[in-house]
Amino acid sequence: MKFSVDKHEKYVVIKLKESKFTHDNTPKLKSEFILLNAEGYCNIVLDLSSVKQCEDSQDLSSLLVGNRLCKNANGLFIVTGINPVVSKILEMSNLDQSLTIVTKLEEATDLIFMDEIEKELLGGVERD
Repeated sequence: MKFSVDKHEKYVVIKLKESKFTHDNTPKLKSEFILLNAEGYCNIVLDLSSVKQCEDSQDLSSLLVGNRLCKNANGLFIVTGINPVVSKILEMSNLDQSLTIVTKLEEATDLIFMDEIEKELLGGVERD
């Protein structure tokens, strides 16, 4: 699977450079999620704007791995750039209920920064 990784201070953006999302190319994506999480990245944005086809929802299950890793690290996993074909499969499999999906990369980064600010503010408040 071809993809680019753009690392920032608070998050990382993975942009797939494949037109098809298949069970043959998703293991490398899962591995990348695990590697980035091990490096300390708890906020991951996955840009699927190049993906035009997906064979079935099983192929998209790799997204749940990224989502779980980020949640366990108190971060966000955000998917952006989804085309109508992939969106339909996400809806049919109810994966759209589990994932944070936005239309643009800018929305994803805004969500991450708002979440980070909220954590900082809540971190300064004593809780019972």
